[in-house]
Amino acid sequence: MLGEEGHPLLRTPESGAPRTIVLFTTDRGLAGALNSNLIRFALKELETAGAGSTIITIGKKGRDALARGGYEISAAFPGYGDKPTFGDVTALVSLLVGDFLSGRSAGVTLIHPAFISTLTQRPEAVQLLPIKASADTAGIPGNQFLFEPDPAAVLEALLPRYVATRIFQGVLETTACEQSSRMVAMKNATENAGDLISDLTLTYNKVRQSNITREMIEIASGASAN
Repeated sequence: MLGEEGHPLLRTPESGAPRTIVLFTTDRGLAGALNSNLIRFALKELETAGAGSTIITIGKKGRDALARGGYEISAAFPGYGDKPTFGDVTALVSLLVGDFLSGRSAGVTLIHPAFISTLTQRPEAVQLLPIKASADTAGIPGNQFLFEPDPAAVLEALLPRYVATRIFQGVLETTACEQSSRMVAMKNATENAGDLISDLTLTYNKVRQSNITREMIEIASGASAN
């Protein structure tokens, strides 16, 4: 069985270093309640994590909201656009892993939206570091694992890749949720605009008909007086 001694990314730091909270939001608005829900969720997580937590933001909306709230942001990354690539997260991965291995961070929590469906996106908090090994060993006889060439070499190759992949998943989830939320928000705005146009057109026609009727009455009244 692998334990915390298997790799540094599996170990829980002994120091009293603060936890790192990474908040994913978008750069642009017009995405419904996506960003506001993420920011409210992040504020609750920060209350739970306690004072001194290190905050890293991805996306301008989260950065601006936390800055207005008086929170100190240690690093801020812009959003990765509509077509993010795996290489985009390299700098963020290096920062998070470096802080964790050096003991400046006691752990890393990612906060990003989870894409449930086109109409549903739910904020979630995921512990990234230290990596927790799965306890699910069903189907493995005697819970035995064979590593080639050895466990240390396998973990050294896989765990940093896992961290990068998990961060990239957060980026992709955020991008998918942004596009979906924007599509729904624009659809609702279009429908509301259509309803408003219909109401205004009806009001206009009523006023126009009322004016025509009044003018006809005035003409008829004038003709009768003559």
